[in-house]
Amino acid sequence: MERKIKVLLSKLGLDVHNRGIITVAKYLKDAGMEVIYIGNSLPKEIIGTAIQEAVDVVGVSSLGGAHHTLGSLLIDEARKDGIWEKTVFLIGGVFPPRDIEGLKEAGFDWVFTPGATRSEIISTVRKLVSLKRKRANKGGV
Repeated sequence: MERKIKVLLSKLGLDVHNRGIITVAKYLKDAGMEVIYIGNSLPKEIIGTAIQEAVDVVGVSSLGGAHHTLGSLLIDEARKDGIWEKTVFLIGGVFPPRDIEGLKEAGFDWVFTPGATRSEIISTVRKLVSLKRKRANKGGV
């Protein structure tokens, strides 16, 4: 039996619009995942907590317009600390459509936009965690 998926969720930066990420936290918890929500945090804090808690997923929400800057810093920090290869990185929020590809190129495994459904969120998390675990077990990414 596979171990329970452990998810760290945070608001990226100082953005205080947290209704969406709290809803996502409930979806994932109801789907049997362990969820840690740390509220507003900066990239270094998020990665530090991800390492301390040995999470499978880091999910951040950004509605304040700093998704590229802080998102890139988050991924850079994850790479520097050696967790990017084995951890799923997700970002959700309201972004101009042209920014989605750039967020993926920066290193996010998935970008959720408004309208993502409960089943889409849960199935995407499960699928991406399964893929990263398989790669990690093979010794590569």
